[in-house]
Amino acid sequence: MEALPPVKGAVPHSVRIALDYLMPESGLPYRLKRRVSGLGSLGRPRFIALADWQGGKIAREAKALGLSACVWAGAHDGPDTIFYQSILDQAVRGHDPFVRVQGGWLVRRLSPYCSRIELATLPRKRDEAHLLHAMGRETANVHLGTHKAIRAIQRTSQHENQYGCIGLRNRWQV
Repeated sequence: MEALPPVKGAVPHSVRIALDYLMPESGLPYRLKRRVSGLGSLGRPRFIALADWQGGKIAREAKALGLSACVWAGAHDGPDTIFYQSILDQAVRGHDPFVRVQGGWLVRRLSPYCSRIELATLPRKRDEAHLLHAMGRETANVHLGTHKAIRAIQRTSQHENQYGCIGLRNRWQV
């Protein structure tokens, strides 16, 4: 992360407020960097705050939030509201105190010495079905916070062999 390019130009005040909020102590100095990451968020501004704290490196990210794809695709008639924070608050799982929405920005803790695991680097013999099942459970835990979704999730899980991981595993053979 240290190799990321520094921010050039003005940084929105709302970004600084959001990043300051997640710092472990008030007034902690940090270096601002720019980052491009992810497929769904390409083109959205991301600011990384790097700091030294208690003998170690810490990193926080502020990423501009955007509306759901169903809004811009015209499949949604309701208000242009971003529900990210309310979804986090209602999720049926342990709350992460370092992830929140603030002033139109998703702010979260990053691990400065960790990187994404590329599937191509994993062993050829692996169990994608197990991985997809675990990912699906985590997604379900988020959606179980929406009480109207519980029955739909339960119906889908009853047909898992027909619609879920088993079918995907057969299509994703490498």
